[in-house]
Amino acid sequence: MKPRISFFTKFLFVTISVCCSLTAAFAQQGKLRGMILDGSNREPLPFASVGVYSERDSLIGGGISDDKGKFNVDLPFGKFYALVEFMGYETVKTDFFNLNRENSNVDLGNISLASSAADLEEVVVQGDKTLMELSLDKRIFNVGKDLANAGGTASDILMNLPSVAVDPEGNVRLRGSTNVRILIDGKPSGLVSFKGGAGLRQLQANMVERVEVITNPSARYEAEGMAGVINIVLKKDNKQGFNGSFEVIGGSPLNAGFSTNVNYRKNRINWFLNYSFARRHQPNRKELYQEVYNQDGTTSILLQNNSGIFRNYNNNIRGGLDYYFSESSILTASYLWRRNDGRRITDIRYEDYLNSTDNFQGYSLRRQDEKESEPNSEISVNYKKTFAQKGHELVTTFTYLNYWERSDQVFTEFFFNPQGVSTPQRDLYQTSLNDEYENQYLLQLDYTKPFAKEGKFETGIRTSFREMENDFLVSQRNESGEVLPLPGLDNIFLYDENILAAYGILGNKTGKWTYQGGLRAEHTDIRTTLVETNVQNPRKYTNLFPSAHFTYSISTENAFQLSYSRRVRRPVYNDLSPYVTFSDQRNFFSGNPDLNPEFTDAFELGHIKYLDKGTVFSTVYFRNTVNKIERIRRVNENGFAETLPFNLTGEQSVGVEFTADYRLKEWWKLNTNLNFFHASIDGSNVQADFQAKTTSWLLRQTSRFTLGSGWDMQLRANYDARQKTAQGVRKGIFFMDFSASRRIMQERGTIILTANDILNTRWNRSITQGLGFYTEEDSQMIRRQINLTFSYRIKQ
Repeated sequence: MKPRISFFTKFLFVTISVCCSLTAAFAQQGKLRGMILDGSNREPLPFASVGVYSERDSLIGGGISDDKGKFNVDLPFGKFYALVEFMGYETVKTDFFNLNRENSNVDLGNISLASSAADLEEVVVQGDKTLMELSLDKRIFNVGKDLANAGGTASDILMNLPSVAVDPEGNVRLRGSTNVRILIDGKPSGLVSFKGGAGLRQLQANMVERVEVITNPSARYEAEGMAGVINIVLKKDNKQGFNGSFEVIGGSPLNAGFSTNVNYRKNRINWFLNYSFARRHQPNRKELYQEVYNQDGTTSILLQNNSGIFRNYNNNIRGGLDYYFSESSILTASYLWRRNDGRRITDIRYEDYLNSTDNFQGYSLRRQDEKESEPNSEISVNYKKTFAQKGHELVTTFTYLNYWERSDQVFTEFFFNPQGVSTPQRDLYQTSLNDEYENQYLLQLDYTKPFAKEGKFETGIRTSFREMENDFLVSQRNESGEVLPLPGLDNIFLYDENILAAYGILGNKTGKWTYQGGLRAEHTDIRTTLVETNVQNPRKYTNLFPSAHFTYSISTENAFQLSYSRRVRRPVYNDLSPYVTFSDQRNFFSGNPDLNPEFTDAFELGHIKYLDKGTVFSTVYFRNTVNKIERIRRVNENGFAETLPFNLTGEQSVGVEFTADYRLKEWWKLNTNLNFFHASIDGSNVQADFQAKTTSWLLRQTSRFTLGSGWDMQLRANYDARQKTAQGVRKGIFFMDFSASRRIMQERGTIILTANDILNTRWNRSITQGLGFYTEEDSQMIRRQINLTFSYRIKQ
């Protein structure tokens, strides 16, 4: 299926019109040029800095000389002077010059720099990025400073962040909500399309530079994600010459891998390459107890035990280049390719009882044998143009994403009577073939223009076209030995999504007040199709998403911010696809094609205080959600359960979050995050008693010790408290992580030992109740992991 041509044509016309208008607006600027030379030998000086200042000594613009010593700077009309600087040379200040319509190009000619009196043989700059950088609307986490991330994956990184929780199945929650938008380098990724947050386990932690958490985004960001946006930024450098890092990993259960990040810049071109390989064995287990209350007054009891292992090989490679037309005009192109191949073996034992566990009815043994392959590729082209005025820029981005997954599964199940005698007439042999495809096209243009002294105007347009296909076939062997499709489980599910968006933001500053208001409009056109049965479900809707941010700065170290935004969660492929997973014969999972989007109004009041030895950040927030999407479990009279998403009436939640980063001693640094919230859930539209009020909290405390002689140690404790759901309870989870590192080889190398979940207590535990049933479930999808990592840096 292809995007509708008429829709794309309209968007292309709008994009071209906007680009032409912006180009015309910028054509009235002047240009400053010249050449910078070494005064002693008249050789060109590349990469010298040129700053252009007004008569009031305000910086207006600037640039860097190229490999031939030449520079070109775009400037508005006016009267200016230039400062030319280069390390080891005296600074040169030019005379004033005028740029106007009659004199729009000024050539300063050759500018000679004299060596400073004391030449420097070597300059060593040492810096230490903090683990967390706080601002009122965004928190940035420099994940390389967190020892616990060594040898892990992007999913492990998120698990270690304040406000974020990752359950054992890989589902990501931000402030208690699973409705969070996950981006990679500011764009959607195939890793989180079909598998959600669990797909991040395929991305090595060493490829990640930082993570940005935005809990109440402005209109600049797409409206998807009620709880906010998590943006994972991959590594890329642009320093001159060659630099890089390498990492080797070994762990138990098996976690063997290698990764590298290298960079080479010469003159106008900056090349970058990231590669990682990993081989992992991931054992898992689950226990389930269920009671089903039959109409004849009896109770059927199920005891279920799962034991499995997933063995997988993963390759990631990302390469690209930055081309510098000038330091203010940069084109970036990159290609990313991933492939994951795995085999999953799961053994399940079902034991059936009647009325009590003393009345044994028999048991069955089921095995899932799955082979899966997942190739994934992304192409991205980005152009950024910065102008003379600080903050004045234009950015355009095009991204193409392709994803494919094939799952080939065989299920065998053998039945036994209470005496342990086989009953072959009941035995099952089933197969499941499931192919999933995705193509996504994204085109985006953002423009920012400062005005007055502190004002800023932002606008942009964005469109995305998404085609997804799920070709599934579930078959079962009959009494005559034929393997035939099961009714209703042989179909092709198509998902087509077109979203067109535009936004505008206006902000300014008055005294101690900074304010910003924005409005985003999004038109959504979604169509789902079941090909074999010719069932179509089209959805079209247009929505407005306002945002507002008000900041009051008491001082440079103390500020408040009040913010509001409207958010949406659109039901996507996994929510809508009717494909039923057959890995567990008693517990089935599928989507719901009749889902509607959920909408949230989010309010926040934040306060940030900078201290001599740290930072304190606190937030009070309120969220009102209508049509809340939540998965509901239903069990039939045979004890077979089906879990699928429904729209609940809504949810209201209020919370307080506290984050502190403090250096208690020179050798001891503390980081604490506490999120306390209360939620009221109304699912009475699905079932009268699906209503709950819950109070819960999440605590994460990290201590980092600098022990001297290159040694560092880190200890983290995590507690995710008990939380009620519309249908039951998710019990609390407590676990601890330990890490230690030693810098070697003149501090270019580091050896890191990590022990994640050292007490082996990270179990996902829940109680679910509904009409005629009661279920308790405990699962551990990731066991205690011990890793030893060696990393080496070259010119970093």
